[in-house]
Amino acid sequence: MKKSILLLLLAGCSMAQAQTLKQKVNVSEVEAVATTKAENYAEITFDTLRYNFGSFPKSEPVVRCTFPFTNTGTAPLIIHQAFASCGCTIPTYTKEPIKPGEKGTIDVTYDGTDKFPGHFQKTITIKSNAVNEIVRLTIEGIME
Repeated sequence: MKKSILLLLLAGCSMAQAQTLKQKVNVSEVEAVATTKAENYAEITFDTLRYNFGSFPKSEPVVRCTFPFTNTGTAPLIIHQAFASCGCTIPTYTKEPIKPGEKGTIDVTYDGTDKFPGHFQKTITIKSNAVNEIVRLTIEGIME
């Protein structure tokens, strides 16, 4: 009886050890895959994230600005979408893939026609395949 219990304990310890070793191997494989994927990535880096138009007259309510950026990653950068927080703000962007080290632009037009004068602040959201998938740009100004 004592031998049977001893054999069961030894068998249980062996199985536990085998499972522990198997888990360690799986963790190493996951780390190796994560390292490989991180070596090839796109990254979008803007010169500035905010643009201030300052004051402009209500008689000329349409103003424009450009946000230049660079792909500082190691893979081509693709912008999937650029949208504004309001219909009065229209972003346009580089549609072609941007190679590592190359530049692109986000052009933004604010149309204050039929809007109340005063301070405004709008957000443009950029979605891409970059490691920083979502970037928010801000425009602001005072229409007098």
